[in-house]
Amino acid sequence: MRTAMANTPNLVEGANEAVAHAAQPARWQDYVLLLKPRVMSLVIFTALTGLFCAGVPLNPVLAATAILCIAVGAGASGALNMWFDADIDAKMRRTLNRPVPSGRVQGADALALGMTLSLFSVGLMGLAVNLLAAGLLAFTIFFYAVVYTMWLKRSTPQNIVIGGLAGALPPAVGWAAASGTAPLNAWLLVAIIFFWTPPHFWALSLTMGDDYQRAGVPMLSVTAGEPATRRQILIYSLILAPLAVAPAFTGLGGPVYLAVAGIGGIAFIALAAQLLRTAAKLDARRLFGFSILYLFLLFAALLGEHVFGVRALTL
Repeated sequence: MRTAMANTPNLVEGANEAVAHAAQPARWQDYVLLLKPRVMSLVIFTALTGLFCAGVPLNPVLAATAILCIAVGAGASGALNMWFDADIDAKMRRTLNRPVPSGRVQGADALALGMTLSLFSVGLMGLAVNLLAAGLLAFTIFFYAVVYTMWLKRSTPQNIVIGGLAGALPPAVGWAAASGTAPLNAWLLVAIIFFWTPPHFWALSLTMGDDYQRAGVPMLSVTAGEPATRRQILIYSLILAPLAVAPAFTGLGGPVYLAVAGIGGIAFIALAAQLLRTAAKLDARRLFGFSILYLFLLFAALLGEHVFGVRALTL
């Protein structure tokens, strides 16, 4: 942690040097990109699912405020991540055109935006919704920006495994915003995303391992090799599939969810097994793409059942 923080001045100086050579000034779209809108959309969706799964009457104004706070908090995390990671983003094909490494936005501006949005989102959540939701939101931002970005990402191949907790927490934040509690079923949703994250990102890393190696990021595919990464993907898939079915037996999911989780889990395992067998980058891309669809369908099924009043399964 201390080493990562010590690098902060160099990161800001590097971003400022990039600005000096920038061919064009920042546009408003660049500040939107700092918020990682695609990641934000997933955060909003899973948090909204948690909000409805809480099963309590929702005040529409407070519900909208909670989702706004969660969205802004996700954007704050993205801005802080882009500020700190400007040096390694500049070395990777996938990220070199981001606003800070490309020089369109100064690192100091990204930092200021991230800090301002963090304080606004947590403060508003605490004042307008409840303190539990605000505390969980604050922890989520801190874990992503500090624990994952500044420490884990550069220090251990388990960065995605441990750091994935930040991206897994939004359903619990949404649940807490609705009910003021975070029961076992809320954490079951968190666990599903937590175990989904490693195979999802490791599949991506198999298609761009050279980028991570060039940037000095100790992704598992770089430190342990691709065969070990493919084995770990299959192991996590074998854990994820039955875990994703569990909500159908805890009073959370209904028949639609059970069907989606069952069929989707089998498909996920089959794709992971195929990747282990073939070692083909095409199969890695297929698994990566399917993992996004799989998580979306799981939460869409839950959300749909709770919105339309489909009865949960009972043992």
